[in-house]
Amino acid sequence: MQLPTVILPGYLAGASEYQVMQQTLQSLNHPAVVVPLRWWEWVPTVGGRSVTPILRRLDETVQQVKREFGVDKINLVGHSAGGWLARIYLGEKAYCVHPQDNSDCCWFAKSSVATLVTLGTPHMSQERWTLKNLNFVNDTYPGAFYNSDVQYICVAGKAIFGDRFRSWLAFSSYKLTVGEGACWGDGITPITAAHLIGAENLTLDGVNHSPKGGIWYGSPEVVAVWATYLV
Repeated sequence: MQLPTVILPGYLAGASEYQVMQQTLQSLNHPAVVVPLRWWEWVPTVGGRSVTPILRRLDETVQQVKREFGVDKINLVGHSAGGWLARIYLGEKAYCVHPQDNSDCCWFAKSSVATLVTLGTPHMSQERWTLKNLNFVNDTYPGAFYNSDVQYICVAGKAIFGDRFRSWLAFSSYKLTVGEGACWGDGITPITAAHLIGAENLTLDGVNHSPKGGIWYGSPEVVAVWATYLV
């Protein structure tokens, strides 16, 4: 049997947006469960605040899936911000960079994860609201930090070239992320930010960041590509 896969939604996204992704994985014989978030559960994290509430929901789902399927490990898929949150979840050091966090904010879940797939994740950013969280991730767990224990697959989309006049949103988002707007990406995350040193890095042509763009990371034909890396 394939290991079950847990899907962590992206920032301000709810579980319902990942139903097609989940169904596609199941059709490919990969049992899949989406962390049952609603978009408003992200509100307490807005403005660069602690992401502990989301990590707790992730851990609840992972523990439930392990019990239900009788397994010690799962595959973990994180879309957008869900990808770097997953890197915190793997880690052994307490995530205590905000006043409301305490020493129990440590999940040390690398022993529970066989493969981590990140989809359009901005693993770096110059945007000031995300710096505290992302600096913790990249200073504490640089690159594919646990790649001797966990398989890292980082997927980037190459759909839109940032242009100040013809694709302003992409240009602005890329520039906010890596300091350069005139580059390729999925319309939100530039390719360079979606990859990690030490990971298996994939770049997929024509893949957009979200369903609103058409073909995206959760489209059946795209899922079929990255799902081949799941244990």
